[in-house]
Amino acid sequence: MTVLNRKQAPQFNGVENITLIKPEHIKLANGCDVYSFNSGGQDLLRIEWIFNNLRFNVAKPLLNVATNTMLTDGTTITTAAQIADHIDFYGAFLQVDYSYDHSQVTLYTLTKYLGSTLPVIKDIITNSVFPQKELDTFVRNQQQKLQVSLQKNDFVARRIFNKALNGDTIYGLAAQPEDFQSLTQEDLQAHFKEMYQPANCTMVVAGKVSKEAMALLTDTFETGWENQPAIADIMQPVLEPSSERFFYTEKPGALQSAIRIGTPFINRTHPDFPAMQVLNTVLGGYFGSRLMANIREDKGYTYGIGSGISSFKQSGSFFIASEVGADVSHSAVNEIEKEVNLLKKDLIPHEELSLVRNFMLGSLLGSLENVFSHADKFKNLYFAGLDYDYYDRYTAAVKSATSEELKALANKYWDFDNFYKVVVGKY
Repeated sequence: MTVLNRKQAPQFNGVENITLIKPEHIKLANGCDVYSFNSGGQDLLRIEWIFNNLRFNVAKPLLNVATNTMLTDGTTITTAAQIADHIDFYGAFLQVDYSYDHSQVTLYTLTKYLGSTLPVIKDIITNSVFPQKELDTFVRNQQQKLQVSLQKNDFVARRIFNKALNGDTIYGLAAQPEDFQSLTQEDLQAHFKEMYQPANCTMVVAGKVSKEAMALLTDTFETGWENQPAIADIMQPVLEPSSERFFYTEKPGALQSAIRIGTPFINRTHPDFPAMQVLNTVLGGYFGSRLMANIREDKGYTYGIGSGISSFKQSGSFFIASEVGADVSHSAVNEIEKEVNLLKKDLIPHEELSLVRNFMLGSLLGSLENVFSHADKFKNLYFAGLDYDYYDRYTAAVKSATSEELKALANKYWDFDNFYKVVVGKY
């Protein structure tokens, strides 16, 4: 019998490699690409219909988000209530999601009810009409939500920051209450017809994907869903960052100040992106980061602070975000600058770098808990125009990143004087 020695830490084994499930691919006759991930496990399917957003129109800035949000509000043959009741009856779940680059419809359903739930989605993406009554309700609710959000310092800071980095583009969208009033049923219907067509759609299917399920999916969406004469215009305007670098919105009665600091940045397609993720994690990318250790644990200025790198189709951004006590906002910015500059001046100790590497690789491995997670990783690659070698390069870069390399990258990309700085509250 082996006696466990509780005074000795268990052996630690590093992550050797990441193995990802790769999809099967078919292209429907109408041009829609379908990628499927078969887990062969539980009798469950997740199906996503993902559409590229149309070109951003400054005069009508809310068309992309409003059209997607209202997809389930009624079609030529069903009301919003009927759609919801039908989905609920079969124990399915339907949601619509909007992001800067894409809009999507997602269905979770048991495979045995696929024949009953798919027609609902077909109806939504081919026959939505955006009823005037529902549009009036949408406008009223969204205006009220926006008015409430505009009282929150962190929300205002994020809007100002995105606008400063991205200008009048879809990435810099900062809707005003009056923008909702410009939405018309006619514009929504025209936008819908141009955007929600098969040539502008990618379907991603994950779960128990049987031959019967794929045949039913193909039969449902290959016929009766045709492309429109107008090809979807998905080209986006060129980004024009602001020449101004500091934005201060004073809130005299504020108890906390929202801080957002950063710069336009490389995205996932750039060779330096994986190593910069390591550097970002050291700075503010996990609970044990330097920003947390200094500004939360040592100074007590905040409950939380972090940094991140956002990757979009056309752009990227590096940002640091926190809410701090209003009386220490200036000191907090100085401490943030100090931590950024320390990474430009000093080498990261081996023990700290090793901890960050293990955290990142463990997080990546832990994020692959089921077939849906593998499908999500695929989407990151597919919509960035990358192949599966990316994750090999990513893990290799995380494992091999040296303190010298990270110091050089900090000096290459981080110039605090030229960072955009947003403070909402007191400063």
